[in-house]
Amino acid sequence: MIKILVTGASGQLGKTLNDVRLEYPKLDFVFLDSKQLDITDNLSIVKAFTLANFDFCINCAAYTNVDQAERTPEIAFKVNAEGVKNLALACKENNVCLIHISTDYVFDGEKLEPYTIEDTPNPINEYGKSKLAGEKYIQEILDKYYIVRTSWLYSKIHGNNFYKTILQKAKQGEIIKVTDEQIGCPTDTVNLTTLIISFISRKPKSFGIIHFSDNVPMNWFAFAELIIYNNSIEPSKLLVLDRNYRTFAKRPKNSIML
Repeated sequence: MIKILVTGASGQLGKTLNDVRLEYPKLDFVFLDSKQLDITDNLSIVKAFTLANFDFCINCAAYTNVDQAERTPEIAFKVNAEGVKNLALACKENNVCLIHISTDYVFDGEKLEPYTIEDTPNPINEYGKSKLAGEKYIQEILDKYYIVRTSWLYSKIHGNNFYKTILQKAKQGEIIKVTDEQIGCPTDTVNLTTLIISFISRKPKSFGIIHFSDNVPMNWFAFAELIIYNNSIEPSKLLVLDRNYRTFAKRPKNSIML
């Protein structure tokens, strides 16, 4: 049996992993949410790693409120940087391979072409800076790791996300204002889960940074149109292009990654 610790188990990716665990009888998962495992608390991490002789740790724990991170960056850095450092040190001590979920927000979005792993990160908001700091800790501490940068992550079932918000408003007949000023690739947690399981199921021969998405570039307005269309809801009177869309934190205009 391959033993796997999943942090941040109450989030949309953690719950998606939990949904599919019975499909993989050779994988033994332990799911811990932030109350059971606080990655900013070393004692909590030590306790979690005594539960089993883990082979892998999938870190789904993160602070993801982008606008609030701009207002209180110390909270974002505590979780996304220092918490990840704590986890990386525990993985090193226990000879565990870390699979860490990162973000397209490590890039500034000014490139006209898709970003590759060779491109130098340059985050433009505190959330992106905190996630990049976490990546650097992993690279400094560990040899056995996967850093999976993904974009526009959503679950059709779990959590609060763009997909579920658009669908709920559309079903209620609300007017929905969406921008087209950002372009990226939405990523279903089901597909990201499949990728993660593939890392675990094969014998790892190489490690490092991976870019992963559903690889269909679009802007937020087009994504909203697709959500409404795929759920057979009449879009003409619901969806409005918002040319004055602003957020507290800057977002990268181009989030496409290869």
